[in-house]
Amino acid sequence: TYIGLGSNLDGPHRQLQAAVRGLAEIPSSRVEQVSGIYRSRAVGPGDQPDYLNAVASLETALPEHRLLDHLQAIEQRQGRVRSVRWGPRTLDLDILLYGDQHLQDARLTIPHPRLMERNFVLVPLAEICDAKMLLPDGTELVTLLATCSRDHLTRTDLPLTLADASAQ
Repeated sequence: TYIGLGSNLDGPHRQLQAAVRGLAEIPSSRVEQVSGIYRSRAVGPGDQPDYLNAVASLETALPEHRLLDHLQAIEQRQGRVRSVRWGPRTLDLDILLYGDQHLQDARLTIPHPRLMERNFVLVPLAEICDAKMLLPDGTELVTLLATCSRDHLTRTDLPLTLADASAQ
């Protein structure tokens, strides 16, 4: 299972570090890997600060909706307010992939519906998994990377490690 992390408000680097700690506390789950942190231009309305983004690999025994509940609880603890679609936020946690599952209902779509078009997801995802990984539709990640623009995407030197997950 791969989780996208993003923040552009209230100390985004600190928000991502706290999110990794939150992921490590999800029952029946273990954070396996975390990508580097990438700075990207905001996708959404108005003049927003740049985002910091990362991807985490999570081994979990939780069903999809229970995992979503835990992710949304982490967002809420970190001050997430859902007022404007694609607006600025303290934290955004998205289930990108859940094994080879396909799911679409009122609460959740897996794979994430915009996974294939977002460089700030594809590049960090490729950093922590095999680029030849097949997505649930059979597309190789490396194929998507080949056509993915790197415009307005910069890998930062900011640390985000699994060691941060156990530091309280």
